[in-house]
Amino acid sequence: MERQSRNSDNWRWLCWCESGLSLGQSRHERCGPPGKIGAHCWIYLARSLTTYFHPGINLKKIHYYSIKLYEKLEEETGQAVGFHQPGSIRIATTPVRVDEFKYQMTRTGWHATEQYIIEPEKIQEMFPLLNMNKILAGLYNPGDGHIDPYSLTMALAAGARKYGALLKYPALVTSLKPRSDGTWDVETPQGSVRANRIVNAAGFWAREVGKMIGLEHPLIPVQHQYVVTSSIPEVKALKRELPVLRDLEGSFYLRQERDGLLFGPYESQEKMKVQDTWVTNGVPPGFGKELFESDLDRIMEHIEIAMEMVPVLKKADIINVVNGPITYSPDILPMVGPHQGVRNYWVAVGFGYGIIHAGGVGKYLSDWILHGEPPFDLIELDPNRYGKWTTTQYTEAKARESYGFNNIVGYPKEERFAGRPTQRVSGLYKTLESKCSMGFHAGWEQPHWFYKPGQDTGYRPSFRRTNWFEPVGSEYKQVMQRVGVIDLSPFGKFNIKGQDSIRLLDHLFANVIPKVGFTNISHMLTPKGRVYAELTVSHQSPGEFLLVTGSGSELHDLRWIEEEAVRGRYDVEIKNVTDEFGVLGVAGPHARKVLQKLTSEDLSDDAFKFLQTKSLKFSNIPVTAIRISYTGELGWELYHRREDSAALYDVIMNAGQEEGIDNFGTYAMNALRLEKAFRAWGSEMNCDTNPLEAGLEYFVKLNKPADFIGKEALKQIRAKGLTRRLVCLTLATDDVDPEGNESVWWNGKVVGNTTSGSYSYSIQKSLAFAYVPIELSQVGQQVEVELLGRNYPATIIQEPLVLTEQTRNQLQKNGGKDKM
Repeated sequence: MERQSRNSDNWRWLCWCESGLSLGQSRHERCGPPGKIGAHCWIYLARSLTTYFHPGINLKKIHYYSIKLYEKLEEETGQAVGFHQPGSIRIATTPVRVDEFKYQMTRTGWHATEQYIIEPEKIQEMFPLLNMNKILAGLYNPGDGHIDPYSLTMALAAGARKYGALLKYPALVTSLKPRSDGTWDVETPQGSVRANRIVNAAGFWAREVGKMIGLEHPLIPVQHQYVVTSSIPEVKALKRELPVLRDLEGSFYLRQERDGLLFGPYESQEKMKVQDTWVTNGVPPGFGKELFESDLDRIMEHIEIAMEMVPVLKKADIINVVNGPITYSPDILPMVGPHQGVRNYWVAVGFGYGIIHAGGVGKYLSDWILHGEPPFDLIELDPNRYGKWTTTQYTEAKARESYGFNNIVGYPKEERFAGRPTQRVSGLYKTLESKCSMGFHAGWEQPHWFYKPGQDTGYRPSFRRTNWFEPVGSEYKQVMQRVGVIDLSPFGKFNIKGQDSIRLLDHLFANVIPKVGFTNISHMLTPKGRVYAELTVSHQSPGEFLLVTGSGSELHDLRWIEEEAVRGRYDVEIKNVTDEFGVLGVAGPHARKVLQKLTSEDLSDDAFKFLQTKSLKFSNIPVTAIRISYTGELGWELYHRREDSAALYDVIMNAGQEEGIDNFGTYAMNALRLEKAFRAWGSEMNCDTNPLEAGLEYFVKLNKPADFIGKEALKQIRAKGLTRRLVCLTLATDDVDPEGNESVWWNGKVVGNTTSGSYSYSIQKSLAFAYVPIELSQVGQQVEVELLGRNYPATIIQEPLVLTEQTRNQLQKNGGKDKM
């Protein structure tokens, strides 16, 4: 909740120490010994609700750490923080909400967070003031509650000072000047401060701080109101504090405030108000204690719903209506970490839920700065998920949507449509938009699945199989039996060349450098041996490379590459060509036959080998062709000028009429790659996993001469032995399939988690990857996977379920004997 007595001095201050500087509500890395307040002191005044719950996976860890930190703050600092922990209940009043609770339960089972689905009788016992007529179930988190923001701020500041931090406030930042050695001069009216790095944690002023160095952070303030009532006799008579209540259909939260109630709604995107003048004109000078004018009409609909749900509100007097600003990013998640394109500039901005993120994000950033890599994967918070395509108009449209959607049902494969399309559409967008359901990928529109006349074409999200299930099955068969085309333009694409290019890539990647004219799959590892990224590396000409990564990790990967190039003083030129080039994938048993009609270049297996790359022309359109396909079938990826996409697509589709060519989307590609046991970065591998447990040994060359990042750590991991391993599971389900992050059970206990899943159209069963303990990783092992409140039997199988086209050909040449 926003405090009415917000103090501007606590919103903008500088904390500097021996080796750096933080702007706003931040700490610095040498403020004290690890494990103490000084190592993670983070201040951000925001709404005071605290909860263990989060639909994301690793963000649960951020929430968990924050609450555990706040529980011990008073003991460690001697400063009271006003922390109440009565628990919280999310209310389900529709069957689909109950499904959502079950969906979230399986995603929580393998975490430390306590969370339970409770029956209406238990809900009434814990919150006797509720009207129980519509309530079906509740999602209960013990230990949730609320904390006084001002007291928390003071306690964190006291802890920071205790362990050596120097706090200077108020201290207006007037300019930021980067130096050639990567350090910064930060100018204030009190003088200049030299810092090894800066952390922009300036809250409402984060956009203005970013503009000092030419960055436009996609942030926008929105108005949020809450209402405080006078004393209510029924509340006063309670023997214990009420749990925090969240009515998801009514889109409001409610908690006890002394002997009264505090109620905060989230209006629809049509009614909510964006403080857009702050974006165009900046935050008013001296803003801090001020609040906006209240507007009860804007939230009256929610007040009426709340009075029906909690009838004692009908006779309560309103004593205060608070309307204050909250900073939103387009997707409501904060932006945390180093920023691509600017050395030693970090951000911690856009906290729509600041209090619950504060402690955990402070620790997360501290560890990252101290150890050179994130302690766990949080790419969903990467500030580099946004780019030049993220305009102010887009930011406002998405912030409105995100605010209004605060409490909507969180489905798997969710799509949100405000602000779309951006300027970042492929050359095929207009050709395909009426034929398919598009998904949003880092600003791009990409086909998820295609529909035929007479099929249900609407967006129908569900926790069970829905309207895309049958069409995706058709696309699967299209690729397996004939030939299909997919738009892969959202791939991130980088050109790297220069006299040190080979030496740089040999240092970055665990795999060997491919020969000229060939491609391989390579992984960048962290110093601790975790998988930071997976890319395809194509050696196009001596010393010149094309690197390709997934759309969601474009600037995430580019930043890592650029920083290593600078750190090692490599003489290279790195260029991001993502927006310049489109990509078409052509895959299936007839792919060669179709493409051969368009070029005089020999595409036979002997002339154009698997993982080979060539520059050629299809119907006079220049193309860089790589013989590779994430489907595992015969196929090529065709890189071309973005303006040629429509023409190239047309000639391919025309050439393939006899072969029955058709489109396919990313849902079908996911089903195909899972059957081939292809791992996906962000699911089977990320900064939480090492390549050995992920089954990527083939791509890791520990015996290569180059001392690649993470090499020594991997040797130690191998010597110590693995504790878990990625396995492939089949499940006999009914109308639900695994998505990833579900709990894996064995012998009545949660022993692991799925990473991704799909329906296998070849065996008519569900298929999933999962991490399980090494002792349970043998083929044939029986386990269970929890889906929507039910544990389904699952069996570990020999992977892959379906052999790749290349392997099938090898077996055929060898007379069926597997010599590979």
